[in-house]
Amino acid sequence: MYNRYAVILAAGQGTRMKSKLYKVLHPVCGKPMVQHVVDQVSKLNIEEIVTIIGHGAEQVQAQLGDKIKYALQKEQLGTAHAVMQAKEVLDGKDGVTIVVCGDTPLIPHETMEALFKHHEETGSKATVLTAWADDPSGYGRIVRNENGHVEKIVEHKDASEEERKIQEINTGTYCFDNQALFRALSQVSNDNVQGEYYLPDVLEILKNEGAPIAAFQTVEFEETLGVNDRVALSEAERLMRKRINEFHMRNGVTIIDPLNTYIGADVSIGMDTIIHPGTILSGTTSIGTDCVIGPQSEISNCDVGDHTVIRQSAAFDSQIGSHVQIGPFAHIRPKSEIHGHVKIGNFVEVKKSVFGEGSKASHLSYIGDAEVGRDVNIGCGTITVNYDGKNKFLTKIEDGVFVGCNSNLVAPVTIGKNAYVAAGSTITDDVPGEALSIARARQINKENYVEKLNGKK
Repeated sequence: MYNRYAVILAAGQGTRMKSKLYKVLHPVCGKPMVQHVVDQVSKLNIEEIVTIIGHGAEQVQAQLGDKIKYALQKEQLGTAHAVMQAKEVLDGKDGVTIVVCGDTPLIPHETMEALFKHHEETGSKATVLTAWADDPSGYGRIVRNENGHVEKIVEHKDASEEERKIQEINTGTYCFDNQALFRALSQVSNDNVQGEYYLPDVLEILKNEGAPIAAFQTVEFEETLGVNDRVALSEAERLMRKRINEFHMRNGVTIIDPLNTYIGADVSIGMDTIIHPGTILSGTTSIGTDCVIGPQSEISNCDVGDHTVIRQSAAFDSQIGSHVQIGPFAHIRPKSEIHGHVKIGNFVEVKKSVFGEGSKASHLSYIGDAEVGRDVNIGCGTITVNYDGKNKFLTKIEDGVFVGCNSNLVAPVTIGKNAYVAAGSTITDDVPGEALSIARARQINKENYVEKLNGKK
């Protein structure tokens, strides 16, 4: 088994994206393209990963973190020049190096592993990952000799009319004998139409030295898609979404309308959960078994327990237990903790609050900065008044409390265990356990008031 290394090319600005955001940081299914590549490469038992950065270097490093190494390409002078920047880290090491572009988010680690194995089994000094394209325009062409061996790779702009008819294309992903790679890189010339140092020229240099060159053709052309503009970005999104949705369906999840369901790459979903159309699941969201999600629900970075139903609602950065009912039209804001058997009904907003087991807020309430105990009933129109214009304060509602409709709980305040708050009350002081608190003006009826108002008497 050879030592394995990886070089990820992520230095380009991506002017065709027409964006302030650097190309490799554009998301596909909620994750930056280059992060997809790093995540897949990281599954290959790699000794060292070197990412070549240039434009947006700080942003790329902030995204990928410090678990990999970086090399700076100050000037973008071509792919060979980019790989050469990894020399300080990799030069002189024995093993095999995979080179992959940071704008190819769809290549799975299984294909990369197959490329490695083909390279190792054939004893080649270089192996190129190829694909068969119905329309090869813009791609480098794989030119083979009469024995089927790789003769050379010709960029589209440098190809002859005959060479442009070739449909086997270079995907831009390679495996190299590491020492042979850096020896050949020093010999690459920029004598071409673009005036750049092309990485495919390394193959011809090695071939001229008598080194064996191989090619491994992937079955799926689509997985080799490189993203250079917003059109390709949309296509990558479509293909990745299809792959993700099919993965979940094959693992026991029912997706009613896969074309209108948007699931992020890092989302997990349990068996027998049903996902309705218009649902967006993103971030590190985890959905349990036997849940019903949607239609038209957005859930991001949440853990959702088993047998929970979330309809036409939004939830972010929160914990949601089992046997919970949320919606329709509810909003669970960050740092909320919803325990089991809770009901959060229509037009209820929960923010940075704990909802205890079996409690419910069925409709038209705002619960913010609150601790709600077990088996609490929060009536329609209840508001925890948590903000005085400068600071946020805690509302504590203990187990078994019944809060009547249209009540204002002015924090900081505690409603004691099993207490009752009368409908229409504005509570400004703590309520003892087992007590009934009434905090509203006494009703006064002025008889014949309308007649007097109209001046009839």
